[in-house]
Amino acid sequence: MRQDKVLNKAQLEEFGAKIEAIRQKHLADVGEKDARYIKRVEKAVRYTEVAGRVMLMAGFFPPAFVAGTLSLAVSKILDNMELGHNVMHGQYDFMQEPRLMGQTFEWDTWCPSEAWRYSHNFRHHTYTNVLGEDHDVGYGVLRLFPEQKWEPRFLANLPMAFILAVFFENLLALQTLEIEKVFSGEKTWKQIWKESVPMRKKAGRQILKDYVFFPLIAGPFFLPVLAGNFLANILRNLWTFTIIFCGHFTENAELFDKSVLDNETQAHWYLRQLKGSSNLTGGKLFHIMSGNLSHQIEHHLFPEVPAHRYAEMSVEVQAICKEYGIHYNKASLPKQFGTVVARLFKFSLPGRNSKAKLAHSA
Repeated sequence: MRQDKVLNKAQLEEFGAKIEAIRQKHLADVGEKDARYIKRVEKAVRYTEVAGRVMLMAGFFPPAFVAGTLSLAVSKILDNMELGHNVMHGQYDFMQEPRLMGQTFEWDTWCPSEAWRYSHNFRHHTYTNVLGEDHDVGYGVLRLFPEQKWEPRFLANLPMAFILAVFFENLLALQTLEIEKVFSGEKTWKQIWKESVPMRKKAGRQILKDYVFFPLIAGPFFLPVLAGNFLANILRNLWTFTIIFCGHFTENAELFDKSVLDNETQAHWYLRQLKGSSNLTGGKLFHIMSGNLSHQIEHHLFPEVPAHRYAEMSVEVQAICKEYGIHYNKASLPKQFGTVVARLFKFSLPGRNSKAKLAHSA
């Protein structure tokens, strides 16, 4: 684990003020440029979906099947990551376009947007990497930090992570229900069943669309369309899992005890977001396909700022980190993912639990 310079109270407040200044500068500049960008993304989602579904109609021909599947996968990735995720953060509410409003947008995934806005926008972004408050730490099934109490089920960390990656869309929807609370006695199956109504309705619509409606209208091409839709969903799941885990669970990502929330200032909150996040290096297309979550640090610092600005903002954030002696966690996708896999293996084994501490506490 990298050790950062310990900031005194005055330095911490200076640090926070400079991060806040970046936020305010970019929010004040939001406008037509951002609107044009998200409209282009919206068109890309639509066109790649249409192209993919049309090509899959001729899916008995291998080139058409491969191209159609990949095009549909690209559409689903863009819809989830660069369009849906960012729109639901309210990044484009300034446009006052009904279809791009954060509180009403619905995306192509099993998880209802309402459940996502609570579990992700509120719980995760408010309590990022706080053990016992951020349910995204291990998603209720994985041990990724030594501060998580070891249980025999964590011996299956690696195979469970693989299953989570393949069926990320489906299991993420279930994760919002916090099913593990049934086993701890905090919830009953009856409660889970009642709470799952919106998810079951949304999942039913998704299943009908991808595995019934489009295969049926393909007629004799039913099987390739069915297979192409299934594979496109799997490709989207694998990509999304990889990007998200590389943004949260790399070697230098930190976990925090609930005590850090006591009297936490905005400056402390900013530093916690930075220490609990990881960035990925790459080109412009890579950043777009990741929903700019390749800049996870900036996303955690500035979730309401249009994400396509994060590349520019990251330069400013890195300069501040350098000034205050704070490690800025960034590396290539292969390197960061390698540390994620290593973490999954390491903490699948029994080990001494240690209390998480906020490194910058005064």
